Amino acid sequence: MATATKVKLRTMLGNYPNTKPLKSGGIRSDLVDFDFVDVKVANSHFKNVVRGAEYDVSELAIVTYLQAKAYGKPYVLVPVVLVSRGQHHTIAYNPERGALKPSDLNGKKVGVRAYTVTTGTWVRGILANDYGVDINKVEWITFEEPHVAEYHDPAIVKRAPAGKDLTPMLLDGEVAAGIVGDKLPDPKLKHLIPDPETAAQKWAERHGGVPINHMLVVRQELSRSRPDVVQDIFRQMHASKLAAGLPDGGKLDPYRFGVEACRPILEIIIDFCHRQELIPRRISVDELFDDTTRALKIA
Repeated sequence: MATATKVKLRTMLGNYPNTKPLKSGGIRSDLVDFDFVDVKVANSHFKNVVRGAEYDVSELAIVTYLQAKAYGKPYVLVPVVLVSRGQHHTIAYNPERGALKPSDLNGKKVGVRAYTVTTGTWVRGILANDYGVDINKVEWITFEEPHVAEYHDPAIVKRAPAGKDLTPMLLDGEVAAGIVGDKLPDPKLKHLIPDPETAAQKWAERHGGVPINHMLVVRQELSRSRPDVVQDIFRQMHASKLAAGLPDGGKLDPYRFGVEACRPILEIIIDFCHRQELIPRRISVDELFDDTTRALKIA
């Protein structure tokens, strides 16, 4: 019986507890050698994925992948969640400029790194669904272009003047609020959504999962020609999660494996993307995967 050929795969993964065992060599394989690129911040490499197809295996923001899928980029989604979190704490305002609540955003300017970033997409969807915000009546001020070159921002998006940064604009009142990410960048700022941790917990319980930020993708050709390799990548990723001592399974597991485990949250982010004009049509969850990756399950 012939032995399957071992392959070396150029791989881009961020540095997280769930990836550390794999990246440190603690997980072994007879099929795959990973050639890991040096990564400080994974999202700085996402443009290389969707514009240059530089990696065989890569972490990718889910909104970037949905746009990549819409524009025919040569990657297929693997049902492995690498980064997820509540999103309610990521939008802030400056209380020194006056009191502000989410429903006050209609008619105002809100800053975000780029209109297409996954955190921004989640926040806009949550604001629209739960807090009475008409996102089409907000002027979204951005600072970076989309990762996917073919995509063009809608008319409600304006680029900040050259040399401007979000935090000073927020402090100076040039924008009413800003999607600032995981940590408040200045002590003067305050979370726009009250008690965001509790709000995020209730959202996750109500919707059947934690919002997904980043998942895993592989080259389409690799998935077609070497399904055994893709299956082994999936196995190794799960082994890395277990080796990190992270809880495995359950409704609110932030690091989900398998299509069905990811489906409820993927359906929501697809809906948000379509409603926000980030993708031209409402893609089904099953379209995101191919026959190989759709079948991947924890043994």
